[in-house]
Amino acid sequence: MIDTHIHLDEEAYAADREEVIRRQRENGVEAMLVPGVNAASIEPVLDVCRRHKDCCYPALGFHPQDITPEWKSDWTKIEQTIRENRQELVAIGEIGLDYHYEPTYKAEQEEAFRTQLKLALELDLPVMIHNRDATEDTLKILRDFQLDNGQWTMDNGRLRGVVHCFNGSKETAEQILDMGLYLGIGGVLTFKNCKLGDQLRAINSQRPDLLSRIVLETDGPYLAPTPHRGERNESRLMIHVAERLAEVFGCTTEAIIEDTNRNAKLLFGLK
Repeated sequence: MIDTHIHLDEEAYAADREEVIRRQRENGVEAMLVPGVNAASIEPVLDVCRRHKDCCYPALGFHPQDITPEWKSDWTKIEQTIRENRQELVAIGEIGLDYHYEPTYKAEQEEAFRTQLKLALELDLPVMIHNRDATEDTLKILRDFQLDNGQWTMDNGRLRGVVHCFNGSKETAEQILDMGLYLGIGGVLTFKNCKLGDQLRAINSQRPDLLSRIVLETDGPYLAPTPHRGERNESRLMIHVAERLAEVFGCTTEAIIEDTNRNAKLLFGLK
């Protein structure tokens, strides 16, 4: 399995981080992608990934919850580090919009989001997109980068990436897919009363290629899947998400893992 989004640098893993990483490898986890969220996370993200180059891959970005009116001063450091370490990074992320916790600085969030999308296009890196209670503006900003012919602006490049931790409507998913982006599916899929499985099944009946546009993730240490809900999340627990996806798509868990691994490698350029 490949975990396309886990915050291994966070304090929740500090006491036993090395043991956590070893345990994932022993339980079928091939790779873990570790996104940054602000200037302070740069060194911790790069450190854990450099110490585990065989399985941990870094991304750097500015999370919307960390955006303030003074965001540009920190962005200068983040951008410089991204440029200097371009070949080491697998993505720019975690970026996007979040109006749930921080609705005050909407304008600043949107400017930061656009700035990071432009950099991703310039450097030909995929993006990890965060969206919470901001779907309309998220989709609008993404569309602003798209020309009428379906190609993206900025040196004729094409924006690549994933809307991580997706739990939106069928209509939102279809718009994301139409843009050529991927859906990151995690533990929420296994939660009681979650409608995401039904929505994915409905989309799949109309778009048989849906599974080719899905990647697995944890968003660890958060959002552990049932039956581990409330615990610290780890990449090995994605097996429960894969099993639920197998039910949705009417295939084997092994097929889900094989397809999502292939998708992750293609999107993020993993070997």
